[in-house]
Amino acid sequence: MKKRNLFLKVGLIILMGVFLATVSACSKKKPSLDAMEQYPSDTEIAAAGGQQAGALSEEELQAQRLQEQEAARAKDAARMKFVNDDIYFNFDDATLTESARQVLQQKVAWLRENSGASVTIEGHCDERGTEEYNIALGQRRAESVKMFMINAGISPSRLNTISYGEERPVDFGKNETAWVKNRRAHFKIQN
Repeated sequence: MKKRNLFLKVGLIILMGVFLATVSACSKKKPSLDAMEQYPSDTEIAAAGGQQAGALSEEELQAQRLQEQEAARAKDAARMKFVNDDIYFNFDDATLTESARQVLQQKVAWLRENSGASVTIEGHCDERGTEEYNIALGQRRAESVKMFMINAGISPSRLNTISYGEERPVDFGKNETAWVKNRRAHFKIQN
């Protein structure tokens, strides 16, 4: 029994020695030229604008963050302007006025800058006229806006139309001031 324990201890010592020798030999191994070529040099990192060329100072990082926030605010403001600037029509008419064309030019410019955006153009009317007539008039208004945008180079696939007729007034008054506000095309960005 003692002899057997002795053999086990000697065997474990030999096994440990072989293991240590193997680990020691592997750690002294020099990397091959192929392995070194996998990693970029300091010069390549600097040329690529990496942090090796010099880290940004805290002030520069703060200035960069502020600039990004300002750009995001400007983008949000332009998006809100696009949505909130309705165009208006004369009584019983779907023809674009000169002021409507000017607003639409700005909307076309925004759509060119935001090529992923699709828009629904809503046609609205005042309360005068029958419900059926106003639905048809609202659709003609939305379609005239759509045609203007298509002629300006916006893809028809990005433009949808819908008419609400007199169903969704912005002003519930029963006078010309209210009716002028309700004869409009409104825009909703889909994405």
